[in-house]
Amino acid sequence: MDSVSRPWRSVLYIPASRERALEKARSLPVDAIIFDLEDAVAPDEKPAGRALLAQTLATGGYGARASLVRINDLGTDWARDDISAMAACGPDAILLPKVNGAADIEALAGLMERHEGFRGTAIWAMMETPAGILNAAEIAAAPRMAGFVLGTNDLAKELHCNLGGDRVQMMTSLQICLLAARAAGIICIDGVYNAFKDEDGLTAECAQGRRLGMDGKSLIHPAQVGIANDIFRPSAEDVELARRQIEAFDAALAKGEAVAVVDGKIVENLHVATAHATLAKAEAIAAMEQS
Repeated sequence: MDSVSRPWRSVLYIPASRERALEKARSLPVDAIIFDLEDAVAPDEKPAGRALLAQTLATGGYGARASLVRINDLGTDWARDDISAMAACGPDAILLPKVNGAADIEALAGLMERHEGFRGTAIWAMMETPAGILNAAEIAAAPRMAGFVLGTNDLAKELHCNLGGDRVQMMTSLQICLLAARAAGIICIDGVYNAFKDEDGLTAECAQGRRLGMDGKSLIHPAQVGIANDIFRPSAEDVELARRQIEAFDAALAKGEAVAVVDGKIVENLHVATAHATLAKAEAIAAMEQS
C-alpha cells in the first residue's frame, strides 16, 4: 500500500531502545509507528538501541502498520551508523529530524542510495525549525519525500511560544506545512499532544487537526491511539453522505445535468471527488483493521 492510500490516523512514537515497548507495538491498533533513535534514546544507549531496532525490524511482526525510523540529525556522530544499520531491515521510511531545507533531504537521499536495502524506502521530514517551516515547499518536493511530521514541541521552543489552547500561536506553521504537503501530494501528520492522560484535550486537538486537513496525529502513548483513530476515520454519516452524493451526481449526469442536489446542497464534480476519497479512506481503514 502506498503512502497516500494507506491510513495515517495514529502515528505512535516508540523508543528504539525499549524492548518491551517494541514488542507491545506489534499488537497495538496503530496505523504507523515511528521507531525513535533520536530524542527517545539516551546518548550512551544509542548503539545498543540501534542494534536492538535493527534486529527487531528484521524479525518483523508489525503487520500492515507503516514503519518509520527516526534517525539522528545528520550533523551528529550517530546518523551514518543509524543509516547503515537500518538499510538491512528496510523500513517504509526514514524520518529525518531538524530539517531546515531541501539540501538536508538531498544529503540523506544520497547516503541512502549507497545502500541496496533502501531501494523502496521513502524519506519523511520532521518539520520543527523556523527555517524548515519557511522552506516547507522545497522540502516537500525534494527526492524520495513522502511525508511531514510536525515537531510542535521543538518548534514552540524555537518560536519562544507556548503550546496548548487553540494553538493560534502555531497555526501559521501548521498551515504552511499542510499547504506544502498538499502541493507536493505527500502526507502531513499533526504534532503530539503532551498531556497523554488528558483525553478531552487530545480529542479537541485531534478534531482541530482533522478540520485543518491533517492526515493523522503523532502520539506519545498507546492510551492516545483510540481517540486518534476514531476522530480521523470517516464517520458512518460521512460514508453514507458520500455514497448518496455519488449516486445523485451519477443520476444527474445520466440526465445531462452537471450538478445534483443532496440535502438541499449543490453537489458538483469536486464534491464527488471528495466523496470518492472518503469511501477509499474508509475501505483502507477497514482493510487495515482486518489485517
